[in-house]
Amino acid sequence: MNSALKAAFENEMASAARLIQAGHPDQAMRHLERAHVLGQRKAMPHVRSHWAMLRIALERRAPGEVLGQGVRIVLGALGSAVGIVPTGNTGGTNISMFARLPIDPELAELIRQDQDRR
Repeated sequence: MNSALKAAFENEMASAARLIQAGHPDQAMRHLERAHVLGQRKAMPHVRSHWAMLRIALERRAPGEVLGQGVRIVLGALGSAVGIVPTGNTGGTNISMFARLPIDPELAELIRQDQDRR
């Protein structure tokens, strides 16, 4: 993960953490979804984004979301490790974990720049 992609990922995670702390989980999820898209190709960032989503699910006392995020943590780590992830997937339980989604152009550019440096 190049420095620009890593900085963008960390910024999204920090924004989400602030919003979680302030009691705004829905707004935090938007940042976590962006972080997920940025970090899903690397196991640790991928798992971190799902872990934060799991924390929100636990706070919401939403058993389906808790289970869904638990499964995504395990499968996401494995998928990232072997290089098989559904690009653009935002990581929430409101969509299939196998769905490929369009990527926000700003995020797509950061990901492209990271891939070009390999």
